[in-house]
Amino acid sequence: MNQIREQLNNTLDLFDHPELGTPYKGKVRDVYDLGDKLLMITSDRVSAFDKVLSTIPYKGEILNRVANFWFEKTGDEIPNHVLDIPDPQVLIARKTKPLPVEVIVRGYITGSLWRDFKKGTHTRYGIPFPDDLKQDQKFDSPILTPTTKAEYGEHDEAISREEIVNGLVNPAIYEKAEEYALKLFYAGQEWALKKGLILVDTKYEFGMIDGELILVDEVHTPDSSRYWIADEYETRFDKGESQKMLDKENIRQWLLERGYSGDGEPPEITADIRTKLSQRYIELYTQLTGQTFETTIGSVEDRIFNNLKRAGYLK
Repeated sequence: MNQIREQLNNTLDLFDHPELGTPYKGKVRDVYDLGDKLLMITSDRVSAFDKVLSTIPYKGEILNRVANFWFEKTGDEIPNHVLDIPDPQVLIARKTKPLPVEVIVRGYITGSLWRDFKKGTHTRYGIPFPDDLKQDQKFDSPILTPTTKAEYGEHDEAISREEIVNGLVNPAIYEKAEEYALKLFYAGQEWALKKGLILVDTKYEFGMIDGELILVDEVHTPDSSRYWIADEYETRFDKGESQKMLDKENIRQWLLERGYSGDGEPPEITADIRTKLSQRYIELYTQLTGQTFETTIGSVEDRIFNNLKRAGYLK
């Protein structure tokens, strides 16, 4: 806890070095175009409802480590974009032509899908839903609820499979993306359960390179995925209580409890909240990977700069 607090003023908000060019700034990642490849830096920024709110100590490192854990574990079956990892928060990736949609796989009805269900707007995915579903209920089998990929600061929009294959993405390519997504999700659920966790839902992004579909961005991180504590699920579900979460949904719920859902000025993300969120991310990392996370104190930007220089990406 003390080390997390000491790191509050050392977090990485933006890695901006002119010698690398002008970065594309996403909600979390700063991406530099190196010609035939991309330099992707995972910052410590935390966003919710498409708004960047603050930074969380060690968040970027944990996201990158979890993503690389899964890229390595699944790389033999599903090709991905990883070329090099010169720093715990940096990925050198193959440049692809991204698909204009995100493939979201859900094993349970919760979060934004539950809110859509209550409002009656869940029908926009073109999927039939039973009328008697309860919050956090498990689906008989996972469902896919794709969205468009919005630019920074804009909202992703729900889209049906029919709309995707009728103009946005070649049907054969999208079918392959669905196949990869479900294979990844089942593998993720199986592994998580062994670690006492439930992989509830997640998003996948894909790109094309030389006619090949590959997995890009991140995979099964606590930003792109929802994780619950497995042995508490049934009891909490039966009582109608919220599940214990080890992911970014914690900040979303904290904001919703204060009446914020993306419009207007968000409440202040205090040092206590930033520290508690960091603890959640660390807890997820250690439980999911079985590896110890070493907290260090110091400038994340300086460390990344030195590692990129050492690896020859900066002069």
